[in-house]
Amino acid sequence: LKMTCAACASSTQNILQMVPGVLSASVNYANGKGTVEYMPKITSPQEMKSALEEIGYDMLVEEKEASAENLEHIREKEYQKLRRQTLFSVALSIPLVIIGMAFMHAPYANLIMWVLATPILFIFGRRFFVGAWKQARHRSANMDTLVALSTGISYLFSVFNMLYPQFWESRGLEAHVYFEAAGVIITFILLGKLLEARAKGNTSGAIKKLMGLQPLTVTVFRNGLPSEIAIADVQIDDIILVKPGERIAVDGEVTDGTSFVNESMISGEPIPVEKKAGEKVFAGTINQKGSLRFRAQKVGKDTLLAHIIRTVEEAQGSKAPVQRLVDKIAGIFVPIVIAIAIISFIAWLLFGGANGFVYGLLAMVTVLVIACPCAL
Repeated sequence: LKMTCAACASSTQNILQMVPGVLSASVNYANGKGTVEYMPKITSPQEMKSALEEIGYDMLVEEKEASAENLEHIREKEYQKLRRQTLFSVALSIPLVIIGMAFMHAPYANLIMWVLATPILFIFGRRFFVGAWKQARHRSANMDTLVALSTGISYLFSVFNMLYPQFWESRGLEAHVYFEAAGVIITFILLGKLLEARAKGNTSGAIKKLMGLQPLTVTVFRNGLPSEIAIADVQIDDIILVKPGERIAVDGEVTDGTSFVNESMISGEPIPVEKKAGEKVFAGTINQKGSLRFRAQKVGKDTLLAHIIRTVEEAQGSKAPVQRLVDKIAGIFVPIVIAIAIISFIAWLLFGGANGFVYGLLAMVTVLVIACPCAL
């Protein structure tokens, strides 16, 4: 599941639970995964995916045995894309801040800052505005809404002041621009997202290591001849050859040969276990001495190793009671923040005197930004 904040987890979980035929749904923001119990005769994963896409979320349905590897590949691509966006945003933000802080009265300073801030917001920070728009279309809000409102209002206000400074000068006020504030907010949020994505990648390291225990190819005897095939093509009752030092690919029963197998990944016992005809071998364990031939009995998602991986994933996806409370609060947090921001603006507008509009705008933007945890 592609989510941007804890409020997204609460929202997607509620949407999934409202799909006819869904018995229960649990979404975990930390690992970006959801577990759904449903009635296949009434609904399907594709219908759930469509329901989420309508409100701006996306879901990868795990249907293939290699879906874990596919998911890691997708995450890595997303991380690299986010990394590029962050680096470019930082590169533009540095001169933007320097001009905004030290050379704000230089000729064409406002124009240069506008040129620097525009790509930061609408190219590298485009995801926040797209997410906010999709939420608004469905009368919903999340952290993207706070980011888009705070930076968008600052940007539009600055563009107006740059094009029509006389509006304020005629009232005895200076036309300030806040391009650097809008740009830096987006940059810091992107940096926070990058660090968050990196941390998520580290938390899934245990699963990556478990997946790495399985070889990519195996030697199979078919029609009496050995051939090397991909592990996904192994079928039940195939006769597999495993040489000394190789990892066993699938679960099975030894038919020929004698060897010692390191099964520490299953039992924790470092002493190799002797294997001979009629004894069981398991995927991910290491054949140490002699060659073995064994008959495949469990392949793909049915192996003991696959079961261990699923158990670890389920443990990571489970929620503590305090996390369920956080999800409930997150569901109403954004609307409350927006209401407080509007009240702050109106209060300054009514009681702030000549500069009430400017101070009210700054107060509103400040509330929206501070309320977004990833901005901190």
